[in-house]
Amino acid sequence: MPESGGSRAQRAHIPTSGTGPGADADLATGADGHPAVPHGDAGALSVDPAAPQATAPAGIPGAPSALPAPAAKAARRTGLLVTLVLGGLTALPPLSMDMYLPALPAVTDSLSAPAATIQLTLTACLAGMALGQLVVGPMSDRWGRRTPLLLGMVVYVLATALCALAPTAGLLIGFRLLQGLAGAAGIVIARAVVRDLYDGVEMARFFSTLMLISGAAPIVAPLIGGQVMRFTDWRGIFVVLTAVGVVLTLVVWKWLHETLPPAARHTGGVTDALRTMRGLLADRVFTGYMVAGGLAFAVLFAYISASPFVVQEIYGASPQTFSLLFGLNSIGLIAVGQINGKLLVGRFRLDKVLGFGLAVIVLAAVALLLMTTGVFGEVGLVPVAAGLFVLMSAMGLAMPNTNAQALMRTKHAAGSASALLGTSSFLIGAVASPLVGVAGEETAVPMAVVQVVCAVAAVGCFLLLCRPWQRAGREAGGL
Repeated sequence: MPESGGSRAQRAHIPTSGTGPGADADLATGADGHPAVPHGDAGALSVDPAAPQATAPAGIPGAPSALPAPAAKAARRTGLLVTLVLGGLTALPPLSMDMYLPALPAVTDSLSAPAATIQLTLTACLAGMALGQLVVGPMSDRWGRRTPLLLGMVVYVLATALCALAPTAGLLIGFRLLQGLAGAAGIVIARAVVRDLYDGVEMARFFSTLMLISGAAPIVAPLIGGQVMRFTDWRGIFVVLTAVGVVLTLVVWKWLHETLPPAARHTGGVTDALRTMRGLLADRVFTGYMVAGGLAFAVLFAYISASPFVVQEIYGASPQTFSLLFGLNSIGLIAVGQINGKLLVGRFRLDKVLGFGLAVIVLAAVALLLMTTGVFGEVGLVPVAAGLFVLMSAMGLAMPNTNAQALMRTKHAAGSASALLGTSSFLIGAVASPLVGVAGEETAVPMAVVQVVCAVAAVGCFLLLCRPWQRAGREAGGL
């Protein structure tokens, strides 16, 4: 049955009993078992343009609960701007990583450093993004979303400018680490802002929209980097990223208002932040969604790490063919993410959609394993590419819905929860991706094995820890 849900600003004017058709039981009670009372919005627009009734975003002075037609049009324009700002914050880290890829050989020559050393500039940025989320998430729960985000953006701009000026490989690695630490603010706070503004199916829909923006970033980033290299050297890429950071910082400062009111903030220090994270991890269902999402992300990391080798070296495809297949797979992920947000969410329970997505990932991974081990005899590139396309497309059902389901339980600590979700995904993916090359360069079996193991483990976490049938039973009983 369809789920109920909507922006918090909308629900503030709609009486609910909490027992309507498809209402998620987790929305009726918090992770601690107490009644979940929304704390409201404070600033950024939370209007769903598709909603039948335009509703004023909380935090806009003097805004009525129902807007006349001209005001509704203005609200939709502002809502689109907020969506683009959050999408920009989510896309900035992959831009920072992937725009730099075409310049790696040039950096090696320019700084007279071994290729392995220059590869550490990527590792440092990725590690910074993972660890930075653990710092910024609790900060945003204590001081609100706006101040830590602006601070992180300013540091990002400075660190990126320093990358452009780095005279040695060692300093470039250090500046890239700082860039990743600061860029993590955009990832974690964008998710926290969505949690502040939305619940239920509307939150899942918004995550699907963010996936459209952030999913396009890795596709276009290397193309942008390659074009920049036509007019300047590798340092020019960091100059462009610095300019992007400056523009995004100004847009955040002007348009993205505070979404976490002072009454809902945590007042403790590091000890309180650690206690909050420990409490989140003690929530079996939250941990189940977090680990399931991280394992699904590991399947994606295994694909990213191994696909250039598998497609080009084993199956003999050209770099242009690989680029085409990579782009098609990314388009599949984005398209299914939009189908998830526009068609499936709201018509089916999120757990059903998530379970279906995980099942498709498992089936595609098993098919790839059977093909790479020779069970079907010699197979060419087309069947393998088809299996990778199905696997990648199903990520559009798994990733936004694991985030949405986990964050539904954490309105009391959305920043810390977002940090744990992001860090766990990066760390699990970073552990899984090197395993794809353990058997050398002559077989694609390790990639398929890693994908099958992670996909099956994700399903196991979903079933054993999240136990979706229990919440379905409570909903059916009106509890």
